[in-house]
Amino acid sequence: METRPTPTTPPVEAAADGGRRTVVTLMIALLSACLAFQLNASMLSPALVTMERELHATGAQIAATQTAFFTAAALFTLFLPRLGDLVGRRRVLVGMLLAMAVGCVIAALATNVTVLFLGRLLQGASGPVVPLCLVMLRVVVSEPRTYGTLMGVVTAVNGGIAGVDALLGGYLATNHGFASIFWTMAAVAIVSALVVRFLAPESTASDRPRMDWAGSLLLVVSVGAMLVAVNELGKLGAANTVLVAILVVVSVASFAWFWRTESKGRHPLVSIPQLKERATWALVSTSLLTLCGIFAIMNGIVPALAQDSALGLRMSAEEVSWWVLMPYALAGLLMGPISGRLAATLGYRTMLQIGVGGTIVGLVLLALNVGSESRVVLLGLSVAVGVTYAGIANIMLNGLGVTLSPKARPGSLPGLNTGGINLGAGVSFVVIYAVQTAFASTPGGPSAGYVASLLTGALILVGALLMSLRIPRPVEAEVQR
Repeated sequence: METRPTPTTPPVEAAADGGRRTVVTLMIALLSACLAFQLNASMLSPALVTMERELHATGAQIAATQTAFFTAAALFTLFLPRLGDLVGRRRVLVGMLLAMAVGCVIAALATNVTVLFLGRLLQGASGPVVPLCLVMLRVVVSEPRTYGTLMGVVTAVNGGIAGVDALLGGYLATNHGFASIFWTMAAVAIVSALVVRFLAPESTASDRPRMDWAGSLLLVVSVGAMLVAVNELGKLGAANTVLVAILVVVSVASFAWFWRTESKGRHPLVSIPQLKERATWALVSTSLLTLCGIFAIMNGIVPALAQDSALGLRMSAEEVSWWVLMPYALAGLLMGPISGRLAATLGYRTMLQIGVGGTIVGLVLLALNVGSESRVVLLGLSVAVGVTYAGIANIMLNGLGVTLSPKARPGSLPGLNTGGINLGAGVSFVVIYAVQTAFASTPGGPSAGYVASLLTGALILVGALLMSLRIPRPVEAEVQR
């Protein structure tokens, strides 16, 4: 039995012409939600050692809690945006933020790793914050230039708050213990939930059938099994190959069952025709390849290169933050609104290709300067990649997930696309580090390992660039020339 929109939950068409005041209040609400999520994702990075000490845990155990958060975030993203289409996007977003707050409280009260693990899992319910925010923004803002600019602002915040979040996390952990970080995140999440509840307008899709829970469960099992398999492979020589094989079989079988279920269901989570469209498979594949090529590079390889005592720079961890991570995040934050604006006129796909192409050049230049002792060179290249990837390519991938999504189910493609992004990030650490390890043992030593990993990342991005040629243009989101 189908349900219909009520006057209190207007469909997309009824909310498409929001006034300036509505846009301003909506942006305040969306940015607060993105800020709350970003703190959960990045604020703990400098506090991991403190958490090991205070919980009497190993580094591997603490790392597992981080993996739990990002895996849960990826899985919730697969279906919550679609649920928002059906029961109300604001309602779902508020629920996600409150679940995040409860998870933060549990983690703050943790006296062992098990409780911390459960808290981080619950925090993962906030995973779809950004795609859901972009859908809500699209409902209210239909003018291409304005939407592109505001989309860039929202997505850029998700890329990092210019490193300030990590610095604050380090300060709190050092002076007040790791629990203070979770209490801070809980407070921000509660305030954000209230802001969203009272400032953001409610909206739903125009057609509101029952939620496809069977399809959602099968897709979650399929992607979840593959994510766990990828995380296990990330252990390289210590990986349990039997477990990986079992997980891959479960993932493939679940997806095959999902395909069969969706082909027969009256109201599928994602219809089979949609899965076969270029707007779906080409975009998700491009997102996966892009993240696979760049994520481990900027979050692992480059910081390790800067700190490697066998090479010229020999930075401390704090210096890496100032010379690499903060400039990279700040460049993306400043470039995001600009690239979003340009996407409306030059085209989303064109901007994506500019971003990916520029990132390829940046990685090649990094590879050519592996032996350099110049901090200025590393700073310049980090800023360049921050502009091209964090400020352009990442913005376009998220934007295309919304602008190419079917009008009947606006939350379906953002969920799938974010799943591809998360899977690509996980695969990145497996592939890039495997290459680095293999080449570091050659006569070229550590230098050869860094060069090989950077060039491998660039090669994968070439694949992403080629795949992006198959992505259709989101005509309605671009200014027609």
